[in-house]
Amino acid sequence: MSGKDRIEIFPSRMAQTIMKARLKGAQTGRNLLKKKSDALTLRFRQILKKIIETKMLMGEVMREAAFSLAEAKFTAGDFSTTVIQNVNKAQVKIRAKKDNVAGVTLPVFEHYHEGTDSYELTGLARGGEQLAKLKRNYAKAVELLVELASLQSSSPGSNAPLLTSSQSWMSESEKSSIG
Repeated sequence: MSGKDRIEIFPSRMAQTIMKARLKGAQTGRNLLKKKSDALTLRFRQILKKIIETKMLMGEVMREAAFSLAEAKFTAGDFSTTVIQNVNKAQVKIRAKKDNVAGVTLPVFEHYHEGTDSYELTGLARGGEQLAKLKRNYAKAVELLVELASLQSSSPGSNAPLLTSSQSWMSESEKSSIG
């Protein structure tokens, strides 16, 4: 130990008691930071795993939705003008919440349906089944997009506090190896 790391103290029983209390406080603080770091690491890995699964599923769902759009256009003809005329407000909306993981708040999005279906009579003359399938497929795609947006917005937010809390109890050599 160099002379800079030593604390100037008078050797007495009271000073020993104070130093033991300081050591106990430092150990408790380090253990709390370690638990926080472990909880954030666990959550971050869960989020990354779920992002990968959702992206794989998203490609499949979007492919199916695009195919059902082609089917519906072939069967019912061009229905885009009917849909555009009936739009007055959004039926699917997003609500933002906050999730608390070890004292770090992460944003979470969830979708909900509001209002009635203004397209229920679209395709009544022809192609109604394909239009219903199209609506189901695109509703599933929107649901997955909201879930993916929620996961991706909480993923960078969970990494920064993780590095901050883990670096506060690391030694200087460990900090320099991270960057």
